[in-house]
Amino acid sequence: MHRLYENEDITVFWDSDRCFHARRCISGAPMVFSFARKPWVDLSKGKNPVIWKTVKLCPSGALDVVYNHGVRVVFEEENLRSAAYDGDRLVGECDYSDDGESFSILHTEVDPEYTGRGIARRLVFRTAEAAEKRKKKIVPVCSYAKAALESKTPGPS
Repeated sequence: MHRLYENEDITVFWDSDRCFHARRCISGAPMVFSFARKPWVDLSKGKNPVIWKTVKLCPSGALDVVYNHGVRVVFEEENLRSAAYDGDRLVGECDYSDDGESFSILHTEVDPEYTGRGIARRLVFRTAEAAEKRKKKIVPVCSYAKAALESKTPGPS
């Protein structure tokens, strides 16, 4: 399972396949991370520096964090994509096809001016999260999406 937890300033990624529940997140920021609630991460309950420090202590790499840099990422089902916006300007997208049983992630691209900010990863995770919530398989055709979802560290986008 792939999830994004966001506030205005940061995005926390969670890849359940990598998580082996070392519980460092819960002991590091118990108000933010709690298995007793759903969703188990609530960024509104902590301060960003504490969240950042706690996430970086995750021994499995199941959790990661990036700054949002003022860019918002939204799922646009009607356009078959997740899109990244800086204000009204489209700065990235992750396109997919939907065959009824699966989302095939076809292409991920971020404006060169915005690379290196974690936007592409946010786009891929947003698309994967939407597929999982709809109980659909994820087929990463795009090489970037494949690397991001297979828990390999993708390139700087």
